[in-house]
Formats: sequence, structure tokens, C-alpha cells
Amino acid sequence: MEIIANPKEVDGIKVLQLETEAGAAIRFFDKAIGINVHQSRFLPVKATSDLLIVRSELYTLEDGFLIWNKARARAYPQNPIIELGPEFKVSNLMSRFKSIPSIIEVVVLRVVGDVWFGAGVIFKGSVGIIAKSGVKLEYPDGAVIANKLILSDYPGHEKICYF
Repeated sequence: MEIIANPKEVDGIKVLQLETEAGAAIRFFDKAIGINVHQSRFLPVKATSDLLIVRSELYTLEDGFLIWNKARARAYPQNPIIELGPEFKVSNLMSRFKSIPSIIEVVVLRVVGDVWFGAGVIFKGSVGIIAKSGVKLEYPDGAVIANKLILSDYPGHEKICYF
């Protein structure tokens, strides 16, 4: 199989990622066929937001299969839209979240900046938390954040907008 050169920048360093396409190997097999598998059959994890979803109560692992939480399926027919800023890297995700927060009722969640969460945090509805550069926001254990846009204006102050 051919090697694909994929230039990227990681943490400000230019790197060259080398990849192969497993699907391209089909040409090496006689009478091979391809099938189209719907995305609902697999759950790619390419970003920390995807990792947060997989580790949350939205999924359980049963006999090697990820099973979608039926309570979520009844209320919302798809996974929430989650965007975590560049501060939320795999290496520090669990230090920024003391425990995986509850996102069973989240529609949209966006967290950007120097933001830290205690254990047992619950997000509901549409939540945006954006900390300006140089501002640290901390949420205590058990905080419930529902349908709010929180913008840090100055250290120690938050502007809260309700949806």
C-alpha cells in the first residue's frame, strides 16, 4: 500500500504524519467487495471532545460494544455537539475535569480557555464557557450549569447570559 504524507502542525511544531489507507488494500484481493457501514455502527475518537463523549454516561460498554444510553436516545436523537478549546488536551483532560461531567442532557457544549471543573459537574441544554486569555474560571464539585453562555470579562467576574 502507498504511504500518504500528511503535513501537520502539533503544538507549534511542524511534523509529517505518515499514513496508509486500509481501504486501498481491497485491490489486492480477488473478487473483493466493499460495503457501506453507517456511522452509527462506530464511534471515531479524533479529539478530546469525542473522548469526553465516549467516557461519559452517554455510552456503556457491554460485551465489547458501545451501547448508547436509552434515556439520551429518547430525549435527543444524536450525540451532543461538544467543542473543547486547545487547552483541553488528552494529557490534561482529567485534571481539568476531576470526573467526567454529566452530559446526558447537553445539546451543545463549548468550553474555551483556562477553565477547571470539580467532580460531579452537570451540564444541561446549551452551555458556552469562554475564559479570556489570562483569566482562570473554576467550577466547584457538583456545579449544575444549564442553558448559559458564560464569558469572562475580568478576573473574578463573569458575564452570564441565559438562553
